[in-house]
Amino acid sequence: MAMKRLSKDELEIINQDESVIASVEFQKNTMAAKLNWLRAGVLGANDGIVSTAGLVMGVAGANPNNPSAVLIAGVAGLVAGSISMAGGEYTSVSAQRDSEKAALEVERKELAENPEHELRELAWFYEQKGLSLETAMVVAAELTSKDALKAHAEAELGIDPDQHVSPGQAAISSFVAFAAGSLLPIFAVTGPWVNLRIPATVVAVALSLALTGFVGAKIGGAKSGRAIVRNVSVSLLTMGVTYGIGILFGTSTL
Repeated sequence: MAMKRLSKDELEIINQDESVIASVEFQKNTMAAKLNWLRAGVLGANDGIVSTAGLVMGVAGANPNNPSAVLIAGVAGLVAGSISMAGGEYTSVSAQRDSEKAALEVERKELAENPEHELRELAWFYEQKGLSLETAMVVAAELTSKDALKAHAEAELGIDPDQHVSPGQAAISSFVAFAAGSLLPIFAVTGPWVNLRIPATVVAVALSLALTGFVGAKIGGAKSGRAIVRNVSVSLLTMGVTYGIGILFGTSTL
């Protein structure tokens, strides 16, 4: 496709457009990475707190005079839940990475078989972002000349070929987050405050989930009030239900 020679001012505008596009793409990728880690960390901690709190509260309701049983249940829940979370995250992220690699392979094949069509496709992408056809073609041509696969992958797929998600890191993050969250209800329900362990656990869990809801919302740029109410409500419901079941089917009552 023939294109007229651009003036110095027009080239400067194109360079500015390229800088803006690169900045937007970088911010998008950075935010996506941050949100992925946020998701793994916050969900892991929340699950650890809520799941283990529900478990120890149920056992405490069934065996109010047996702190050893409560401790064993809590530790078992911590270990099982941490491994389960890590395994699930590893499987999920591995599937995501495999999908990314498969998509890149398709894009690599298309570039090799029909480069002119792919160039026009990339130009169309930038045209949809507001560039003129001529400017979009110049931008697409320059990006393609530098790294065609990376240019198409980032624009069309939202993937950076040089930075694949790590299943191992995601699994470790989830394992640590779940385990850390599980420790709080275990300490609260097995502490020296024997006669106050139930209210102490409820208060500790509610406060901790209010904190994780607040932090998670702030990092993600969302309103914190709704996240706090959601987290605390779910935890109170979980502990109430499991404690009630423990009393109902337990060996003794308070």
